[in-house]
Order: sequence, then C-alpha cells, then structure tokens
Amino acid sequence: MIFLIRTILGLATLTALPVATAGPPSTFRAGFAEVDITPPKGTPRQGWNSKMVGECALDPLFVRAAVFEKGEGGPVAVIQLDVALIGAADTAAIRRRVETSHGIPGRRVMVAATHNHAGPAMINEAMPRDEGWINRMIQSCSDAVGKALVAREGAEMAVGIAFEWDVAYNRRILMRDGTVKTHGTFTDPAALGFEGPIDPEVGVIAFRGRDGTIKGAIVNFACHPTHHGGDPTFSAGYPGMIARELKEKGIPITLFLQGAAGNIAYDDPRGGPTKSKETIGQILADDAMKAISKPAWTVPASVSAASKDVRVRYRDVTEEEIGGRSRGTQRFGEPGYYERKIPPLVAMIREKGEDTAEVQVIRLGDVALAAQPSESFVEHGLRIKQETWPTRTFVVCYANGMLGYLPHEAAFARGGYECTFGPPSLMAPDTGRRLADAVINLLNGR
Repeated sequence: MIFLIRTILGLATLTALPVATAGPPSTFRAGFAEVDITPPKGTPRQGWNSKMVGECALDPLFVRAAVFEKGEGGPVAVIQLDVALIGAADTAAIRRRVETSHGIPGRRVMVAATHNHAGPAMINEAMPRDEGWINRMIQSCSDAVGKALVAREGAEMAVGIAFEWDVAYNRRILMRDGTVKTHGTFTDPAALGFEGPIDPEVGVIAFRGRDGTIKGAIVNFACHPTHHGGDPTFSAGYPGMIARELKEKGIPITLFLQGAAGNIAYDDPRGGPTKSKETIGQILADDAMKAISKPAWTVPASVSAASKDVRVRYRDVTEEEIGGRSRGTQRFGEPGYYERKIPPLVAMIREKGEDTAEVQVIRLGDVALAAQPSESFVEHGLRIKQETWPTRTFVVCYANGMLGYLPHEAAFARGGYECTFGPPSLMAPDTGRRLADAVINLLNGR
C-alpha cells in the first residue's frame, strides 16, 4: 500500500505541474519511442566469458530512442540498447541506417549500451554471435528513431540529481601486498581497503509536452548490471527494471545511460546482502523521482552535437602478461577461454599498433551527454564532470564503440581483472586519460 501511494503521488507530481505560457513559443522539440528486441530462444549470450545461449526471457529487452531539436541544426538522436556493448562497426551500421531512413547525420546519433550482462552476444565472445538477430537489432534502432521523430512535439526539460550510496561499490579491493583483487571481499584477512571511489550521482533529464504531460526521461548512473550473467536466460537487468518502475510512476519511456562503471559493481565487498535487479531498479527509480520532485522546467537555449576521433595505442605486452604471470593477474571465464582468445589478440595488436576512438558530446543547453567508447574507470568519469563544470555533464560509457577496460594509470601496477591483459583489457595505460582529455576539450571549446 505504501508503494502504491508513493507511486500515485509521484505520478501526480509529474503531471500536475503548471505549464509555462509566458514568452514566445518554444522551438525545442523532443520525442521518445521504444521497440522490443528480445532475442528468441537459442540466441548466443554474452557477459560471462563462457559458451551460453538464452533458453528463455525473464523480461523484455528494448531499444529506446530519444530525438531532440531546436533551431536549424536539425535533430540529434540518442539510442539506448539493453545489451552489453556496441562495437564501432555496429555503431556505424546503425548510423547509416538512421541517416538513410531519417536524414539524421551519423555524427548526430549517439548509440549506447546499458552494459547488461544477460543479453545477446554482440561480439564473438565465447561462441559466434547471431548475425540474423544483429541485423534485426540494427533495423529496430532505425525504427525506434523513426517513431521518436513522429512523436516529436514542443517540449520543456527539467534536470535533477540525487545521490545513492547503497547500490554501487568500488569492486577493486586493495590487498596488503599492494595488489588488487577485483570482486575481493573484506572477509579476506589480506584485504586492506577500497582502491578507489564510486560515483553516487543519479542524473535525470525529464521532458514534458506543452500540455504538462511527461513524454520521457534519461537516467544516468554508474554500476555494472551483471544480474543473471551466468544464467541461460535473457533479461534487461536493473536498467530494464528502472524503466519499468518509472513507467508505473508516469514516465512512459526512460533511456538508461550507463556511466563510468568499469570498476563499479553492486556486490557489497563488506559482506552485505546482494540486491536483486528488481530492488536496485526500485531504489534508482525512487532516486530519479526525488531528483525531479521540484523541477524547474526550462527550454534549452540550443541543441548541438560534436565529436572527435582520437588515435589510441594498444598495450606493449610482455611474455609474462601474455602467459598470465604478471603481478596481480586475475582472470575470469570458462577453462580455455584465454588460451583461445589471446594468440589472435596479440597478433592483431602487434599488426595494427593503434586504433581510432570517437568521443562525442550532445548538448541540451547547459546539460551535456559525454560519450566514451569504453569501460572507463569511475575516476575518469568524475574528472570529466569536475573539469567541465559549470556544464552539467553526464558521462555515457559503452557508447559508439568499445575499447574495453580503461583503468586509471596508477591501477596497472596493482593488477586485478580490469588491468590483466586479455580481450577486455588491451589498450595502453594512458588511453582513459586521453579520451577524458578529448571530451573535456570538446565541452570547454578547446
């Protein structure tokens, strides 16, 4: 009963606000849409470095899209997928489809994954991905953008934040010998402390029509969604539960944009109980409602998009790193996974030497979405937020490509899973800093 009352009150808060009528009509328009992309039974899964297929879906997976425009620059689009990652090639394919079908230039389209660990394979992780499903997913992204364009209407937006300390934890535990254990616990007598911080900010951007009705929202938070990662099931994880909870509270479509969560997880190293995806979804949905409980509805002065390509180097790996013998080495996965993956990975990085990474910024007035194609550590995300203030920047990782883990440079000396050479960790130690530099410069006009 308490939950029902809270839900009703939340809905009343959102829909009963007065609509500003002073001043000239707004040219800012926003539209939202979603398309079901739940994979069929038997589709290869991703997220556990193991051979798995999904035998059933516990809840639906979606692609969600939002489009915004003001003035003559044309619309920008944000696409959110309930999957683990989105590679550069698939990003390019989605952008081409959107540009061909709807006329939005590719560099004005942000494609972001929630990093859901109970979704279909987006890469050939432990078994080949389903290219038929991938092609349908690409078309669904374009369809969602098309529906969002049709749904566009004059709009206002409200920005709010809340702070949540009881969901996310830094998953890297510093040990007394100076190494780090990823997913370490303080039941281990050799544990010393958390290696680093979390980002407790729950960022929310809500959008309403000129009639006062909420049309959609964006929620930004940093924490790995790994529920059901080892199960032969499909689920959207806690990001899907946030969208479901907020729909019940009067926000019909919510895009969850994952933050800099490379070293952040919901398992409590202190020994506290592990929260279910439903519990986390409810907590963060409640936080989102609090963030916009007293909103100042405004029209953004402008809508814009900018991006920059950065040349980044692969790691110079030693034989000890290749063989898993370097200090602090920590590997997760089924037997034989690294033996299969590392030889072709070493050959690739030694042949190519470097790669290209795109950083992207979408601005809605004084608010910015800053995309990073990586599993960046939280330290990089916090730095971006700090050094771009007074712009309110929400960092969006797992977007427009995937370079793997980008730890902060000091972490490499301590090891741990994210710093151990292998398929998820192959970039030079300065890569995360350099991508953060690039997006900071974009936002600060340098």
